Amino acid sequence: MAATRSRTSSFSRNQSTSPLSQIHGIKPGPNGVTYVSSGIPDLDKILGGGFPLGSLIMIMEDAEAPHHLLLLRNFMSQGLVHNQPLLYASPSKDPRAFLGTLPSPVLSKDEKSRSSIDQEQEKGLRIAWQYKKYFGENQQNSDRNATEYCNEFDLRKPLERHILNAQRIECFSIQESPSLSAFCDRCSSFVTQTSRNDGGTISPGRIAIQSFCAPQCCYSEMEWDMLSFIRSLKSMVRSSNAVAVITFPPSLLSSSFSKRWQHIADTLLAVRAIPDEDKELAKLLTGYQDMVGFLHVHKVAQINTQVPVILEATTFSIKLQRRRSLVLERLNQAPVDGSSGSSHDVSGSCGGGSKSSILDF
Repeated sequence: MAATRSRTSSFSRNQSTSPLSQIHGIKPGPNGVTYVSSGIPDLDKILGGGFPLGSLIMIMEDAEAPHHLLLLRNFMSQGLVHNQPLLYASPSKDPRAFLGTLPSPVLSKDEKSRSSIDQEQEKGLRIAWQYKKYFGENQQNSDRNATEYCNEFDLRKPLERHILNAQRIECFSIQESPSLSAFCDRCSSFVTQTSRNDGGTISPGRIAIQSFCAPQCCYSEMEWDMLSFIRSLKSMVRSSNAVAVITFPPSLLSSSFSKRWQHIADTLLAVRAIPDEDKELAKLLTGYQDMVGFLHVHKVAQINTQVPVILEATTFSIKLQRRRSLVLERLNQAPVDGSSGSSHDVSGSCGGGSKSSILDF
């Protein structure tokens, strides 16, 4: 009897491991989209996974408070922890000095227990203790942080120097740039280095541009040239494995150009500071004392799909958990009557009450 042949189909699932699973800091999403973390766990959940590769994220600044730097620092630190190349552009003369303000990742409970056990075991090692730095302790901690997709960062603790020295970081001063074409060429050369290599794996890159169109720049009044640069940057990033984040003050632009910038962005965010001692706002919102600002999500990136993203909420409060980590929470309205939590002006029924209500019909 002839041996039966096992049928093979061209539609059989490929069981080989994906290159994405072998790289830290990357998470596959629906419709073939690949995400990188924003550096804030709550923001990744709100956006459906993080920032898609090949997208342009724009953050509208608040003229009264530099809350946009909180988002930008976490975005940059998350990329450095994941060994991802970074291009940082700033209107200051020395943009590399800003790297000293990047926050350090917070150790988890398991890592804290491991470090305490290691310290107890090393108490007995009194010979050649000065060679402790050669044991690779910092390298082990960085490897543990790199395995997590999104870390929590301590805003009070700066990023370790060995992480800054080990990564490929390019800093660019927009103030000293002769023209936007030179800045565009710098971004183009960086983006070309973040393409797929021969092995098929992805080496994502991050571009962080702070306060674009700031008055310190010589081309701050060249609105058409800046718009052309943003369009070129978006096209370069879309066909590469990079993510670009641009913060800009919309108050310095005309209303027409500000709307054009917002339309170009794939993901559009806005930060706003809380006025000092706003008693009316404190009565409306719960946890007002712990808030430092508001984050408004105007637009979420739609890559490889035409289905719009509908969020449960678009405005979130920015809080500092234990005064060190950023936390985003939905706004909760405080009860009108602080003692009982109920209001006498609004009734839950649609009629039949002695008191008049808005819901009566």
